[in-house]
Amino acid sequence: MLKNTTFSKKNCNFATDIKNCNSATDMKKIDILTKDGVNFLVPFILITSCFALWGFANDMTGPIVKAFSKIFRMSVTEGALVQVAFYLGYFVMAFPAAMFIQRFSFKAGVMVGLSLFAVGSFMFFPAKLTGMYYPFLFAYFILTCGLSFLETSCNPYIYCMGSEETATQRLNLAQAFNPIGALLGMTVAMEFVQDKMSPMTTEQRATLPDLQFNILKDNDLGVLIGPYVGLGIACVILLVLLRLHKMPRAIDTPSGKSITTAFKELMHIENYREGVVAQFFYVGAQVSCWTFIIQYGTRVFMDEGMDEKSAEILSQKFNILAMVFFTVSRFICTWFLKYIPAGRLLSILAILAGCLVTGVILFPDRNGLYCLVGVSACMSLMFPTIYGIALRSVGDNVKFAGAGLIMAILGGSVFPPLQALIIDSGISIDYVTSTNLSFIVPFICFVVIAVYGHRSYIRHYILHPDAENHV
Repeated sequence: MLKNTTFSKKNCNFATDIKNCNSATDMKKIDILTKDGVNFLVPFILITSCFALWGFANDMTGPIVKAFSKIFRMSVTEGALVQVAFYLGYFVMAFPAAMFIQRFSFKAGVMVGLSLFAVGSFMFFPAKLTGMYYPFLFAYFILTCGLSFLETSCNPYIYCMGSEETATQRLNLAQAFNPIGALLGMTVAMEFVQDKMSPMTTEQRATLPDLQFNILKDNDLGVLIGPYVGLGIACVILLVLLRLHKMPRAIDTPSGKSITTAFKELMHIENYREGVVAQFFYVGAQVSCWTFIIQYGTRVFMDEGMDEKSAEILSQKFNILAMVFFTVSRFICTWFLKYIPAGRLLSILAILAGCLVTGVILFPDRNGLYCLVGVSACMSLMFPTIYGIALRSVGDNVKFAGAGLIMAILGGSVFPPLQALIIDSGISIDYVTSTNLSFIVPFICFVVIAVYGHRSYIRHYILHPDAENHV
């Protein structure tokens, strides 16, 4: 059984402010998957499987941006529209998802999410038959409407599967399986998409007559859709398993509160308001770093004399290495949370990430790529930790609060196009190319995250020391 072996002064209900908790459980070990005598191990495993699935989808999509640019002979900015469609679905569907799970249940929300996820994945096949770019964007949008339902349901569901004291650790543990799915997604993108596509370069494709270009495009699109169809089948299998398992309802009861009332109450919580902003900037930084690592590495390796396809494949291997760092760091940082306050650790990692991004901007060679890989280790803790910090003391508004934090994923559709515009501009300063210079975008994002981590630490440990715990 998964245990938190640190000692806790208070045993909190997620709907009760920490200050009002009963201290009768002093010096008692807290099981991070038990609450009010109910064990949530099996539900935790099922819901954590969803984390792996959307990790697969998210991180298979980054390399696909480059593939779409080649297949349809588009600019980097046009190719980045994939990320706009991908993360727009999160924004549009987050509050409808929250209203749905408020009326029904977390389990119902997860099942709707898996259904939309499957439908969006299967839509890649008819999109391929059209031979056009925009049907793929619509398929991505439907797919991520499903992801929005899933994340709006799964994150607070995991948050509530135990005491508030252990919530951030529990979220980090569940989120640790997200990069495992992401690693698989990246590997599939490299082995079954990039490696199987035609080796023709972007410049060679541009010279092809329309007939030959359309034949090549049809072949490459056939390669591209395969992993998404497989992803749809995996969603259906998990949907059936979830439907057959009776999920406990002890933590899953509606509050009956209107969205207007909940929103007003949440907006009065400074920690939550700033958390939504920090999450917006974090997702923007993550998506930017992982989307454009392919462009960055391709430029570095082509400068060394490598051909374009070989440079892209080697860049994807560095992308996978970055995800390995991310995965290992997630488990390490989850352990550190037992000893270092969440806000302080968040700010330390954000400052370190900012320093590494500075290296990404200034180094014109592989050293910059090594720095970019290192950024992933710093990012590993950020999403679930911002999420956990922002949900402190939101009470029975947890479902709507979770929706606001999922809407902040919109940052993933705002910052990558801005970065792509800098890349396409061709602006350079001495030896700093436009690709290097574009990473000023995630640098700004990490500054915002560092400020939030520091402010949350001050609020929780300096201004309110009586509420001390390592959440």
